[in-house]
Amino acid sequence: MAGSKVRNLQVSSKAEQKRLEKQKKKAKSGGFESLGLSPNVFRAIKRKGYRVPTPIQRKTMPLILAGNDVVAMARTGSGKTAAFLVPMIERLKQHVPQSGVRALILSPTRDLALQTLKFTNELGRFTDLRISLLVGGDSMESQFEELAQNPDVIIATPGRLMHHLSEVDDMSLRTVEYVVFDEADCLFGMGFAEQLHKILAQLSENRQTLLFSATLPSALAEFAKAGLRDPQLVRLDLDTKISPDLKLNFFTLRQEEKLAALLYLVREQISSDEQTLIFVSTKHHVEFLNILFREEGIEPSVCYGEMDQDARKINISRFRARKTMFLIVTDVAARGIDIPLLDNVINWDFPPKPKIFVHRVGRAARAGRKGTAFSFVTTEDMAYLLDLHLFLSKPIRAAPTEEEVLEDMDGVFFKIDQAIANGETVYGRFPQTVIDLVSDRVREIIDSSAELILLVKTCTNAFRLYSKTKPLPAKESIRRSKELPREGLHPIFKNVLAGGELMALAFSERLKTFRPKQTILEAEGEAAKSKHLQGPSSEWVDVMKKKRAIHEQIINLVQQQRSNNNVEKAIKTERISTKSKDKKEAGSKRKERSFKDEEYFISSIPKNHHTEAGLSVRANQDFGSNRLESAVLDLVADDTSGMQRQKSVYHWDKRGKKYIKLNNGERVTASGKVKTESGAKAKANKTGIYKKWKEHSHSKISLRGGEENADERMGDHRSQGNNRNFKGKRKQRYVPNAHVRSEIKDIEQVRKERHKKVLGPLQ
Repeated sequence: MAGSKVRNLQVSSKAEQKRLEKQKKKAKSGGFESLGLSPNVFRAIKRKGYRVPTPIQRKTMPLILAGNDVVAMARTGSGKTAAFLVPMIERLKQHVPQSGVRALILSPTRDLALQTLKFTNELGRFTDLRISLLVGGDSMESQFEELAQNPDVIIATPGRLMHHLSEVDDMSLRTVEYVVFDEADCLFGMGFAEQLHKILAQLSENRQTLLFSATLPSALAEFAKAGLRDPQLVRLDLDTKISPDLKLNFFTLRQEEKLAALLYLVREQISSDEQTLIFVSTKHHVEFLNILFREEGIEPSVCYGEMDQDARKINISRFRARKTMFLIVTDVAARGIDIPLLDNVINWDFPPKPKIFVHRVGRAARAGRKGTAFSFVTTEDMAYLLDLHLFLSKPIRAAPTEEEVLEDMDGVFFKIDQAIANGETVYGRFPQTVIDLVSDRVREIIDSSAELILLVKTCTNAFRLYSKTKPLPAKESIRRSKELPREGLHPIFKNVLAGGELMALAFSERLKTFRPKQTILEAEGEAAKSKHLQGPSSEWVDVMKKKRAIHEQIINLVQQQRSNNNVEKAIKTERISTKSKDKKEAGSKRKERSFKDEEYFISSIPKNHHTEAGLSVRANQDFGSNRLESAVLDLVADDTSGMQRQKSVYHWDKRGKKYIKLNNGERVTASGKVKTESGAKAKANKTGIYKKWKEHSHSKISLRGGEENADERMGDHRSQGNNRNFKGKRKQRYVPNAHVRSEIKDIEQVRKERHKKVLGPLQ
């Protein structure tokens, strides 16, 4: 008997060991098996056809299932919807009667909300969870009927949800445990900031909050800091550095020369089988270039912020299918586009921030492919170019002038090639001869098109407003940009420098910098004197000579005074530094001598530990609160209304007598109106629709659930919640089905039961 027991134990231990080994293998596999999901959820995932989680799902799902607040940044189409739906269904599991709404998903548009509903139904097909959709366009009465069914999940647009909250007395969001802000940057960009703040105020303190976005504007970062507790940031939005396979070309030119330069690049420098993304500042420039390209016989695809959703999809799908080789976009529109095989990027307007530049050019030269980025730089953009190279920690130099090339062409170009190979950036001019030739063609196209003539003025006004709204470069970069040496022709145009054209270019550049030593009066007077002619011109020569002599004396005196002042300043600063040194030395003499030999002593904490910690591999985990700030990326709007909103960031508060920063141009005060997903503002006051529906249908919405116990239930689920105390008592309100005994035991009941179990046998 004893032997058989031992054998059984050995068999069971082996079976247990095998089971554990299987579990370990599953956990290591990186698939959905490693997440430890319940059978119903896992079955729905397999039924949907998902095999392996996408990168955003692999990174966010374990954090969400652990109960953390998460800010996730990834492009559209990366699998963000399933990343928050799977953990939600896993957490809710099944429908609980009289519990109120337990999950809330906010979407910026009706289309996205419908798409989310479809996904939720598919992933929750093996559960009995009830889902309600609250979007504009549907009748309020039909939505009241859905809410009367006591849903577990509400998928809504902010405007319609606020309308329901103001209309229905019995509707509350205090029972919500799980909140998702989907495409949060769009929610803020569309002006829903006011509604989001109001919704956030009505939610429980112990909720789990998730924020999914393509980019992170500063207004959204502030919202995340206020509404989320110690959020975990997951970034898959863009490459943090430029690929070494990407070739950077910077061309200096005037604003009016950009059209000719673009057409030349498209025709001569870019191959016909290469796909190119062209970035412009506003939607008006997109339309202008679209018409110009079509007149030239090139068919491009276009995309901008206010574009119709269907038109946007058609244009992008045509570009992805390689039916068109050029895609003209703004920064706002390019935020959610994912184009895997891209050869070139053209920055028609230079980006105002280094992060935006990386965001743009990071789309080319992916997955081991080669790529090129062409950037047009005007004199106003030179400071931004210097800012970019400080950010990238790359040296920058001007292309050699024509005079230098004439002296030693081979040697100069060899040095330039070496500099580029070592990671230096070379910027240079566009060839004037090329621009002059193409400019005539551009002028002909514009003059022959009525649409282009009308758009020229619109584009000029839009660009003026864009220049006012974009952020300024660093003051030091502005100063340095004025001291930069004169640049020559860009090395990419070596073939233009052949033959006698080089001498002609050198002569024309010398003419530009020529400053005569005499005025025209003096020159005429000198000529008259040489011919021995007497007249008024010879008198003027003597007057000008005397005047020049006096002026030269004054100029020399001012220059001498300036140099003396600089010397005096240098001497003063040196004296101050020596005095402070002496004081330090005198103070150190009074102190007791340390046993440390400062020259050879190595401390356990390095002097540069702060910078090292910021650059370390684990910096993302150690400095969670600062990570949101590092991820902030403010894009300049591409339409007039957006630019005006960005321009008026501050509002004068009469009571406080100070300027208050507005949240994306929206006042976060009671305005009495609600913005719908169409952009129209509707009154948030009661219309009596709910009262009429209640009388007609003889039913009632009761979404309060066990509201008084909601915080406790969520507090038990999330151990890391920090409860905040509220002053004053909550008003006693009617709770439906209050007579029904709750199946959830409180702490006192559990303690009593345990006490009975312990004392029971003793009695």
